[in-house]
Amino acid sequence: MTRQFHLEVSDDQLTDLHSRLALTRLAPALSGEDWTHGTPPGYLAELVDHWRTKFDWRRAEAGLNAMPQFLTEVDGHTLHFVHAQGVGPAPLPLLFSHGWPGSFWEVHKILGPLTDPAAHGGDPADAFTVVAPSLPGFGFSPHPGTSGVNPTVIAALFDQLMSSVLGYERYGAQGGDFGAQVTSRLGRDHGDHVVGIHLNLMGATPSNRDSLTADEQAFLAQADHFFTAEGAYAQLQGTKPATLAAGLSDSPAGLAAWFVEKFRAWSDCGGDVESVFTKDELLTDITLYWLTNTIASSARLYYETMHTEGMLGRNTPGYVATPTGFASFAHDNFTPPESWVARAYNLRRFTSFEHGGHFAALERPEDLVHEIREFFRPLR
Repeated sequence: MTRQFHLEVSDDQLTDLHSRLALTRLAPALSGEDWTHGTPPGYLAELVDHWRTKFDWRRAEAGLNAMPQFLTEVDGHTLHFVHAQGVGPAPLPLLFSHGWPGSFWEVHKILGPLTDPAAHGGDPADAFTVVAPSLPGFGFSPHPGTSGVNPTVIAALFDQLMSSVLGYERYGAQGGDFGAQVTSRLGRDHGDHVVGIHLNLMGATPSNRDSLTADEQAFLAQADHFFTAEGAYAQLQGTKPATLAAGLSDSPAGLAAWFVEKFRAWSDCGGDVESVFTKDELLTDITLYWLTNTIASSARLYYETMHTEGMLGRNTPGYVATPTGFASFAHDNFTPPESWVARAYNLRRFTSFEHGGHFAALERPEDLVHEIREFFRPLR
């Protein structure tokens, strides 16, 4: 049974959060105030103070509630999702899958232009009806508490949401980060419903690695460097997520430090995270994780993925035959050449951007909307 969802956090939850923030004990600044060793105590103190004294959760809550949201049951899972109707002659249903450390909130900047293009200077023929679920264990989609919930399983749940619950027998899908892995599995396993997938990160690994070009070899070196220099978070969440969560579920400052480091390192911000995201934007996402106490269950997705299909499908390489579009943002964690993407997907459109990073829907919403419209236009 599908029912409407309205977010209403209790005053007691907010009082508890503010009390914890007021009692924050910061680590000493042993390495100066740069980000070489992670989030520096000086910046964290500033962010925590803003969170406690200036951040208006009620305003953020109202913004979240402006998106039409629902809960439903799919194969024993409770799924939370945004469902915004398109305004146009024949809106195409589009499933948007977020990643970590993101949330369904990532869709808010692209929701209006995708659903009502005419109101944003576009062609109403490009309208989409957008469905943006919270991944199981994220936000308001509770984790079932059982093992095995990986991108393949989530893709099957999302396909049931689109086809069986909402009645969309024909739809498109888009995603980055873990959303790219889910979207890739939708294209691989559910091509009878999915007319096309659009990605802003690789979510699959090609089985054909013969005669690599120089660009492809350079990309693999780039990816290896990223996982060596920046991948400790994934190894920890993929091996001992419960130990990490013990601290981050108890300390909002610790949670903020864990998240803001990623928003800074993975975005096109030139080292200044607030040149791309305001404090209030950062804290809206972080507060969602805090209030729902989902750092443990969200990190669990890394464990389940690494112990089954592998990150980016490394343990289950293959080819995705569903038509695929790819937007490559220059400052993402790793940026594959077009030829590498074509080894794994039925690639129909590939576009490179000089600006933008990992969080495309938040950083470069206009570019992402343009690419989604252009890619799906011939597939409608």
